[in-house]
Amino acid sequence: SCVHPGNCFVPISEIIAVEETEFNKKQRNIGRWQKMAMLHAFTVYYVKKARNHRWRCSDVTFWCVEEHLCNQWIQALKELLEMQKSRPKQLLVYINPYGGKRQGKRIYEQKVAPLFSLASISTDVVITEHANHAKDNLFEVNIYKYDGVVCVGGDGMFSEVMHGLIGRMQKDSGIDQNNPKASLVQCNIRIGIIPAGSTDCICYSTVGISDPVTSALHIIVGDCQPLDVSSVHHNNTFLKYSVSLLGYGFYGDILKDSEKKRWMGPMRYDYSGFKTFLSHHYYEGTIAYQPAKLTHGSPRDKESCRTGCHICKNSEKQLAEQNKEHGLKHEEGEEEWKVIKGKFLAINAVNMSCACPRSPKGLSPAAHLADGSADLILVRKCSRFDFLRYLVRHTNQDDQFDFPFVDVYRVKCFQFTSKLSEDNESNVMDIGKKRFGQFCRDHPACCCNIVNSTWNCDGETLDSSAIEVRVHCQLMKLFARGIEENCKDEAAHSQSSIEQLL
Repeated sequence: SCVHPGNCFVPISEIIAVEETEFNKKQRNIGRWQKMAMLHAFTVYYVKKARNHRWRCSDVTFWCVEEHLCNQWIQALKELLEMQKSRPKQLLVYINPYGGKRQGKRIYEQKVAPLFSLASISTDVVITEHANHAKDNLFEVNIYKYDGVVCVGGDGMFSEVMHGLIGRMQKDSGIDQNNPKASLVQCNIRIGIIPAGSTDCICYSTVGISDPVTSALHIIVGDCQPLDVSSVHHNNTFLKYSVSLLGYGFYGDILKDSEKKRWMGPMRYDYSGFKTFLSHHYYEGTIAYQPAKLTHGSPRDKESCRTGCHICKNSEKQLAEQNKEHGLKHEEGEEEWKVIKGKFLAINAVNMSCACPRSPKGLSPAAHLADGSADLILVRKCSRFDFLRYLVRHTNQDDQFDFPFVDVYRVKCFQFTSKLSEDNESNVMDIGKKRFGQFCRDHPACCCNIVNSTWNCDGETLDSSAIEVRVHCQLMKLFARGIEENCKDEAAHSQSSIEQLL
């Protein structure tokens, strides 16, 4: 017979590894076996789910009297693990040693590498030495021999790896990224994020916590979460990809100011945020968008994106049907464009909730990770007090869109042109305004040089004031499963568990 201490229900899909155990290495709970002359044992390492979506590696040891029986159990469990085809066996790892608090290399070596080794995952590790090192490297290496690419760092490091991987896929498929209407090829090589940066918004929004061990375990068990990606173009020239926030006005100004104060560390965002709030700049422009009519749900509903989200599943089915019908492409001209002109304090387009510890619901609580749409949030010119009320709602449970000066739309693509860009197209004399600034109508005593804002594209600046944005449904995949409703219930009700095997 084979026994184990206590009752431990674990799905096969969440077993990390099985190893034969030396008798002298495990001394607990063997009092009953002390009269036996010889013992054999094996240890099962598994995912233990804690509060707030945190995962840990735990283990349980099984003791056997017969060596043959012990070996049978080890072999049976290892065969079951081999059947988990979604698990990676070989990974390409990029580590940013400079991001955040410069702890990326230490975090990987101490917390992540031992887990990969335990799970028999082989890795090729690249320590990045300069900006775009990982992106450039992904255009050179044989990426097809890997089951995934792991980035150790913050959102900036993830963005670099994403650009390299998606760009490589388009290059190998002969797709011109500069064509804003091009149908991009899906990237089936998953990306894993080991959070170690100043901001880890993407990790938090797709896993539920920014924790290196939790993320490593999601990679090991082979989780897969499709993700929408937005492409940003200017005059038929590709600029960037975005998966979280594309923000003009308030969030763009914060980023632009904070970039000058990198020496302050993460605290620079608080300082720049307060300074930007006090400046209270608004920007004039025109937004044209196409509603995401095929997408279910609304930015105002209470249905958040969670593991196994049925809204994202429906989008996946629609995407599969579109891919089957090769020649059939939806013509944009058939769908109506909505046009909005105005003065805005902030223009935000989000592909996900953009949740973080300070804002647990994020910028758009009901945004979905893989439904082929983005939530376009327009905050019109209002008083400082009203804008503060709006910002505070990001931190509590109240409806943050319930203001007369806030509009939100679920879109599949949109275009923005600043007032200055529009004027420049019709009147060459306005170039002088761009160079010398213009008198601010709200503050005649001052001369404001800020006539255009900067786009915040996933934490990187884009200076173009006229852009075209398009959402590409499920263009890439992460080693994640979305945010689980209740981690412990899922494990307890699993039909395939160690307990049932015993």
